[in-house]
Amino acid sequence: MEGDDANEQEQVEATGKNVEEAIENGLYDLDLERHEVEVEVLSEGRAGLFGIGGEQAKVRLTQITFETPEGDAVEFAHETLKELLELMDLEAETTVRAPETPGDGIGLVQAVLDVTGEDMGVLIGRRGGTMASLQYLVNLMVSRKYRGEAPFSVDVEGYRRRREESLEDLAHRSAESVRRNGRPVTLEAMPAYERRIVHLILSKDPTVGTASVGEGDSRKVRISVRR
Repeated sequence: MEGDDANEQEQVEATGKNVEEAIENGLYDLDLERHEVEVEVLSEGRAGLFGIGGEQAKVRLTQITFETPEGDAVEFAHETLKELLELMDLEAETTVRAPETPGDGIGLVQAVLDVTGEDMGVLIGRRGGTMASLQYLVNLMVSRKYRGEAPFSVDVEGYRRRREESLEDLAHRSAESVRRNGRPVTLEAMPAYERRIVHLILSKDPTVGTASVGEGDSRKVRISVRR
């Protein structure tokens, strides 16, 4: 995902030995997760005789964008989150708001479910890992009841906003290093939503471009001089 391409909606056509592999290749190119795209199967492909004359599967992936939250699903997500917190024996306040920034997941999620309270560090976890698991559970339950609904973002004590500010500072400092030295800078491994933030922060910088490199949980953002 180069800098100028990190806009509000992305689309790509991808191929593979089968439809699933083509989808995975497209997700890699877009640097998005499966729930963040719509998939159109252009060709299911076919096997050739003795490996000759076959045709690869081809798909078109389009990033999903969402606008206003739908009431029933939002309420269900909110109640689900509160029940999960009760099961974890945690006393916390929960509120719902519209996403405002890339860190919130604007354009990708219906709403942000904010959690506040005392000693919430245990709910955030290392690098937000526990919070991410909680978000996954909420979205899993919502998707079973409301198929096709946009996912929700869970934030604990403003962690996502603080992390976004930290990533913004890191992105600008790294871009300055690239401009000064002319050598690419590769950031630490990050989850997809954090890589997206870096891409968006630098998308309008005319001097540098960004791309995701690596595989799986080890994917990183590389910043280099724009050619």
